[in-house]
Amino acid sequence: MSIQSTMEGKLKKAFSPERLVIINESHLHAGHHHQDSNHHGAYDGTGETHFRVRIVSSAFAGMSRIERHRAVNALLADELKAGVHALAIEPAAPDEKTRW
Repeated sequence: MSIQSTMEGKLKKAFSPERLVIINESHLHAGHHHQDSNHHGAYDGTGETHFRVRIVSSAFAGMSRIERHRAVNALLADELKAGVHALAIEPAAPDEKTRW
């Protein structure tokens, strides 16, 4: 199972989102230098290392932006430890306007 599929399953189970989009943005980071155990030197842009998560869930109602980010980061901690280098999170409650 791919990292993206695993993240999608976890997010759906934990937050029952009305809308969920996970975008693999790894290719946008080709040529960047990473200082971690998985990449030495310039990153080639392949794989599953950079993601954008757009999620709308009633679970976020009443939570601050920081609380929402912390909740998603905590849920996806294993993926972050296992090679996801960057995670952009765009959380919203159902009654909030989103740019996407």
